[in-house]
Amino acid sequence: MKSSPQGGLVYSTDGGRMCPECRQALANCVCKTVARTRPAGDGVVRVTRETKGRGGKSVTLVKGLALDPLALALLGKQLRTACGSGGTVKDGVIEVQGDHCERIIEALKKYGHQAKRAGG
Repeated sequence: MKSSPQGGLVYSTDGGRMCPECRQALANCVCKTVARTRPAGDGVVRVTRETKGRGGKSVTLVKGLALDPLALALLGKQLRTACGSGGTVKDGVIEVQGDHCERIIEALKKYGHQAKRAGG
C-alpha cells in the first residue's frame, strides 16, 4: 500500500486504484455522478465588472449560468461577438474584456436568461 505526501491513499492491493476525492475504489467512485447532478447556478445570472488583479483593465464577468461546458462556451462566444471584444470561459464563469455590462444583460435576456447587474 502506497500513500501520497498529503497522506491520502493512492493505491491499495485490496481495491486497486483509489479516487482521491471520496477515497473509494475507482470502480465504486461516485464523485463524477454527483458532480453531474449538481445544479451549476441558482437560476439568476449575475453580471459584474471587475478590475482587481488585471493591471487596471476592466473585465465583465457572467456568473450563475446553469449550462453544461459546451453550451457555456457557445454562449460565451455569442456574448463576445455581440460586444466585439475578446474573452474566455473559466470555471463556469464567462469573462468578456472591457466594460460591457448593459450590452451583455440585454443579450442574455434576448437568449432567455434572467440576468441582473451585481456589484457597483
